[in-house]
Amino acid sequence: MHSRLARKKSPVFIEVIGLRPFVLFRLFGVAALPAAFVFTIAIVAQAPQNAEAGAPPAARTFPAPTNLKALPKNLTGEQVDAIMQQWKAGLGIQCGSCHAEDREKLDPEGRPMLDFASDSKPMKLVARAMYTLTEDVNTRYLSKIDSSGVPVTCGTCHRGHLGPEPFVIAPQGKGNLPAN
Repeated sequence: MHSRLARKKSPVFIEVIGLRPFVLFRLFGVAALPAAFVFTIAIVAQAPQNAEAGAPPAARTFPAPTNLKALPKNLTGEQVDAIMQQWKAGLGIQCGSCHAEDREKLDPEGRPMLDFASDSKPMKLVARAMYTLTEDVNTRYLSKIDSSGVPVTCGTCHRGHLGPEPFVIAPQGKGNLPAN
């Protein structure tokens, strides 16, 4: 029975344990060796190529933030970036949702860079208001509750979506609510 189970291992299981080049061999035998060889070469060819083998990626630098109106003004560029990454994930958006493009400044690929100080996008004003709201909830209310636990963030309500989904109460007798 053990050998029967071993023969039934799926290609997904084999891939998960790191034997991708041998999937075809395990499934189709010796006839698949040339395909397994080509597959292995393709994987190696897709590996990232650095100018120097084993060179660490270039460190990102973040300019000092300007025009901070809701966030504390003493934050570094790295700290603001970390906050923005959390907001981006919590809302399921990209940086350009709140920050305007600066068509005068182009990145190395020729795309317009973002003007982080600009207030021209209405979404940035909404983000500031929502940040102020969550800070108010956390400092004025949750901080006064012993063992309140995790603070309110963008993701608390939005769950990775720009518009939070409405809460719908489960019908009586379904879900976690006790029946009266």
